[in-house]
Amino acid sequence: MTKIRLLHFAVAAACLVMTSLLAVPQAFAQGREMMNLADQPGYVPNEADEELPPEYKRTAVFYRTTEAPGTIIISTSERYLYLIQGNGRALRYGIGVGREGFQWQGLQKISRKQEWPDWTPPPEMIQRQPYLPRFMAGGPGNPMGARALYLGATVYRIHGTNQPQTIGSAVSSGCFRLVNADVADLYNRVPVGTKVIIRQKPEL
Repeated sequence: MTKIRLLHFAVAAACLVMTSLLAVPQAFAQGREMMNLADQPGYVPNEADEELPPEYKRTAVFYRTTEAPGTIIISTSERYLYLIQGNGRALRYGIGVGREGFQWQGLQKISRKQEWPDWTPPPEMIQRQPYLPRFMAGGPGNPMGARALYLGATVYRIHGTNQPQTIGSAVSSGCFRLVNADVADLYNRVPVGTKVIIRQKPEL
């Protein structure tokens, strides 16, 4: 009986050690990823950077909803933006979303559209990242990317990015980012006044 207990103890201890060893590289990788995902004003991505993983590439999908064609539905948990097409279909775009503490939901409308928008980081963002410029003119190295769709009277936008590697991640201060090719495509498809629904979880 004592030998069996000792054997059980040895197996449990070995499992604990292995779990710890496996967790360390994973935690290190996550920490490194978060460091690399900070805003990088002035960085200009190349064509290879803009190549998204297959799951985040723009694609037509089946999507069941009662919302009218032309409506935008953002699913924060899925990291997708859907542009409703009607007949049970939608265009799906991979997006980056707000990090923990900066995610939100609600109903908005696109109040304004802008090509190559300027960027004025709000004071709260500068407090968190003091290295950021107080103002940056629009252009390829601007974190706002090639296009911006402003959401109502909020400070939030659907916009492009100069950090395509952040698509699929939760790193922003509440805005929704797409690669520049995708935000330009969306920009050309939707007018000011478009209904935008932001959801934390997909509807069943």
